[in-house]
Amino acid sequence: MVDGAMLVQMVEGAMVVQMVNGAMVVQMVDGAMVVQMVEGAMVVQMVEGAMVVQMVEGAMVVHPKIFMRREFKRGRVNLEDEPRPGRPVEVTNDQTSEAVRQLVAKDRRMKVSEMAKALDISEGSVHSILHDRLGMRKLSARWVPKCLSDDQKAVRASMCQALLTQCSRDADNFMERIVTGNETLVHHFDPETKEQSKQWTGFASPRQPSAGNVMATIFGDTKGVFLIDYLPRGQTITGEYYSDLLDRLRTAILAKRRGKITKGVLLQHDNARVHTCRLAVAAVKRNGFKVLPHPPYSPDLAPSDYFLFPNLKKELRGRHFRSDDELTTAVEGWLHEQPHGFYHNRLLALTHRWTKCIDLNGDYAVKEDVRSSSK
Repeated sequence: MVDGAMLVQMVEGAMVVQMVNGAMVVQMVDGAMVVQMVEGAMVVQMVEGAMVVQMVEGAMVVHPKIFMRREFKRGRVNLEDEPRPGRPVEVTNDQTSEAVRQLVAKDRRMKVSEMAKALDISEGSVHSILHDRLGMRKLSARWVPKCLSDDQKAVRASMCQALLTQCSRDADNFMERIVTGNETLVHHFDPETKEQSKQWTGFASPRQPSAGNVMATIFGDTKGVFLIDYLPRGQTITGEYYSDLLDRLRTAILAKRRGKITKGVLLQHDNARVHTCRLAVAAVKRNGFKVLPHPPYSPDLAPSDYFLFPNLKKELRGRHFRSDDELTTAVEGWLHEQPHGFYHNRLLALTHRWTKCIDLNGDYAVKEDVRSSSK
């Protein structure tokens, strides 16, 4: 190249390519290739089959064979990585696994992110230890509606139609006469969400003790609650117990709802065995109540189940109560502070639910949001 820039030379079997007054030099010398960026940054060398890549004035150096050759020359005798500062690469060892197991034993609802932070390891390592080494999985409980048979759906639709017909004759008076009642467990501690209710469990995990609870039976109408009963510890609700409770219900109505007994009380409770046994039926008749028909497997048609209890437990959820007295005080405080419209609207929703059940031929409706406001 006359007055040019590139020279190509064959010198004793070696090729030399040079960019004169330029930047790149390529040389084949004794079977080794050298590429250099003159006044640049990168040097690539092929030396005896090993590649050396260097970022001059940079940060990365890759030289596998050359590096190990130098290491062995200075006395190294093995290929294992030498100790270095920082977090270890392998943390799923027996010691870390035991630490994770102890954390789970203390709190089965502990999150993976919380374990990782406590042990200063990655969340992926915690997952590996929990599932692969400890054989654990996270389980949660949720209410699943019963799969209704065609006959059960027909009974639900038929009863809802009968109730709607009865209500349509005198809707205002009909709703005013209804008294709802049912039992529910309130807990010393209930997780805030379904996600938080999940617990780590292994193949041989011991049963976890309950945090403690109280069985509450609550009766009320469109104006509010007028009888709350707490089952004494060590007892169960029997026909005799419920029969006595219905006698107390009449006394409470006479004291707090003047004229209601005269109009005729329509008692709305489910068909649990203690509600339908001989003693309970006799108590209903003795106190002058009339029981509204309620189809089996129908919590979606019971105001206590679809409205009152979910809102009560939503208020208590996430709070810790140290004793039964502290828990029952919180229950009664919430029940009595609700406005009049809160209880009125829960019963008005019955007609909508009866209609929905008929439209679906007795099947369950899609879960609806339960509003706790009085709007």
